[in-house]
This record gives sequence, C-alpha cells and structure tokens, in this order.
Amino acid sequence: MEAGHAGLTFGFDWVGPEPGRRRGLVLKLAPPGVRRSGNTDVYRQAPLLRALAAAGLPVPDVPYASAGEEAFGTPFIMMERLAGMPFFIWQPDPSFDRSAAAVAPLWEQTIDAMVALHRFDWQRHLPGWEAPRPLADEVVRWDPILAKSPRDDWIASGRAVRERLLATHPSGAPVGLVHGDCQPGNALFDAGRLTGVIDWELASIGSRRIDAGWMMMAADRASWPDDWRPCCPLTPEQIAARYAQAMDEVCDDLAWYQAYAGYRLGAISCLNVHLHRSGRRPDATWERFAFAIAPMFERAAAILENLPFTAGAQR
Repeated sequence: MEAGHAGLTFGFDWVGPEPGRRRGLVLKLAPPGVRRSGNTDVYRQAPLLRALAAAGLPVPDVPYASAGEEAFGTPFIMMERLAGMPFFIWQPDPSFDRSAAAVAPLWEQTIDAMVALHRFDWQRHLPGWEAPRPLADEVVRWDPILAKSPRDDWIASGRAVRERLLATHPSGAPVGLVHGDCQPGNALFDAGRLTGVIDWELASIGSRRIDAGWMMMAADRASWPDDWRPCCPLTPEQIAARYAQAMDEVCDDLAWYQAYAGYRLGAISCLNVHLHRSGRRPDATWERFAFAIAPMFERAAAILENLPFTAGAQR
C-alpha cells in the first residue's frame, strides 16, 4: 500500500469459508534486521490501537498481532482496513478535489479527530504503555538523526535551532497521547468524511501540543518552497484557534511547537535524504523534501527569535 509512503504495509482481503464472507485487513511489518525501538517497533502499536478503538476513537482495530518472528520473519500488526484514502498533502491523489472549499474540511476534520485523541485518558486505558517524555528530551532525541545529514550546512542550521528550542521551551506542558505526524496524509477520507487516523509509528506520551504545532508547520507557507508546499487552505493561526477552542485551553505557546515541528521534520528529512542517496532506503520523494530543509530551519529560527528565553531551561 504505497499511498502516503507507509513503509512495509500490505492490504488484502480475508475470504471465506462461507460464500460471500470477506474482511479487509492491513498488514504492517517491522523492518527486518533493525533494532526494535520507537518507530521501528511496530508491535507497540497493537495495545495502543486496541485501547483507542475500544474507546470508540477513529482508528483501526488490531485483531491480530505478534512480537515474534514466526509468521513473517519480523513482528507484525494486522489491522482492520477502513474505507477511504489518505490525503497526501504534498501530492494528493487525483481523486481528491483540490479546491479550497473541498480541502479545508479535510484539515478541520483532522484537527477535530486530533482533539478527540488528545482527550483520551491514557493513564486509565494505557497504564505502563510508555512514560511521558519531557520537552527538553523531545528536542535532544533528534540529535543523532540530524547528525546523519549529508550536508554540513544543514547540521549547523539545525543545531542553532536546537539550542534556541532548549532555551525557550514552555513549562507545564499538557501531557497526553501524541500521534507524532497528525495531518490529513495520515487520515483516511471516504467521500469527504474522515474514517480513521492511521500511521502511529511515532506515537508517544508527551505534550499534546506537539501535534498541533506539527499541523501549523505543515500549513505555514513560509516553511516550504513553492513547488513542494502542502495543499492547505488554512493558516497556522486558524489551526491554532480551532484547536484551542475545541480543547477549551489557553494555547499561547503554540508558536514554540510550530518551530519545534519545523526542526523535527528538518532533522527527519536530513536522515531520509541520506538514506535515499546512500541507497539504503531509496525513496525519491525525499529529494523533494531536500529543498525544504533549509526553509524549515530558517522559519523555525525566525519564529524562535521572537520568543523569550526560559529561566532555567534544560540543556
């Protein structure tokens, strides 16, 4: 299933034995030969998605999963296949109407789904799944990823943003479930209606506002080159306002989270450009992201320039 660049993901139908009985499923495999940690630990999504589905939230349930390697040579989860297609925001499938009137509701539904997920009681329904990650740790966890950059100037720009992020990060972050890549490209839409939020590889427990900042970054025209800009008629300010109103929270720190999102995607892009160019994980899409790395770091730096330093910031 190549839509959205979902990695080792395969769709199929389970059929029979009764005539006409058919069940759509999606198989997601952990990458073979890679240490099981974070986004490469596919099996950790099983308890998360099962808990979310049981709570009635818009995610696929997981009827089958295994941390072993007996079935496929690597751990796996097998999810129910929901109706619809992802709206890959950089290059939407031609079946989508790309007019502002049609696209805006896709982003608004994704924001609303994000809010529902952020209200999920993870302490009650996912005890012991993962410890919350402090904001300073969120920033420094990308150090080895950025270091894989094939260009020294990208590393220098990224490290300058990193230092400013650590010096200005908000205190009292609201802790909850974080999707990690919440945007319409990781949601399914059927006839314009959101049917589910998918691709939970980057999920964690941390500041919920990481997701909101990520969507703001994607919507920010200043973060992207003209020929690789997400299809989004909303502004970052509109996304922030809708999120804050739905959460009934004062969210006056979302600019920091938008800057963090730019730094984070810039670092991820550095790694994936390296993997593509080295032949270890070929995907020509990352050559398009290569043109966005410098603008992302520059925009993040510009946002942070207007934020005050935080007393006692962790480094």
